[in-house]
Amino acid sequence: MSPVSTSRFAELSRWLGLTLVVLLGLQLLAVLAVNGWGEESFQQLAASTLVSQSPMAFAGLLLMLIGARLEDPRAQRTPQHWVVAVLSGLLALALLVAIPVGIQADTTLTNQANQALLAQQGQLAMARTQLQNPQVLEQVIAQGERAGQIPATASEADKQKAAQSFMDRQLQQAEGQLKQAERSRDLASNQRRIGSTGGAIVLVVAFALLALAAVL
Repeated sequence: MSPVSTSRFAELSRWLGLTLVVLLGLQLLAVLAVNGWGEESFQQLAASTLVSQSPMAFAGLLLMLIGARLEDPRAQRTPQHWVVAVLSGLLALALLVAIPVGIQADTTLTNQANQALLAQQGQLAMARTQLQNPQVLEQVIAQGERAGQIPATASEADKQKAAQSFMDRQLQQAEGQLKQAERSRDLASNQRRIGSTGGAIVLVVAFALLALAAVL
């Protein structure tokens, strides 16, 4: 590659990298403009936005560093190197702060999901108990007759069988909804714990290494 081409590629890398860093700033600015630090949901949103958008800034800073190296491979600690080092260090610190925020938010959201599931499990247990109650069965038969789902001329055994079948279907549907809610809770918890908190830890290390690479 000719010196002119190298210089042009270095300049392009610098501006592309700067653009990616600015995009991260705009994403954070959109969240921070709400100014709701007293609310836990806002803290979680700010932390998750920082973690999810930081890889874009990491790529941008890396492009800026590559551009600086290509422009003058022998130069060390130029203003561009220091910009990369400072921004990388600041983002590493911000992500370090976001880790406990993410852990606390994960604990709160998991507890809320567990409470909702406990309530759902209680309703399901109550529904199972009602299946053994003859009065509930009679009420279901009466409702089925009024809705035309159970023929009034059917025998008592057929009416009970139809009502029991209806209640069993309702119970199976409730059990399916409970299992789906449990899977959703586990998936959301894993995404927060592994994707957000784990990702933040990895990014802290990555930005720290990038800051060192910029000044060494």
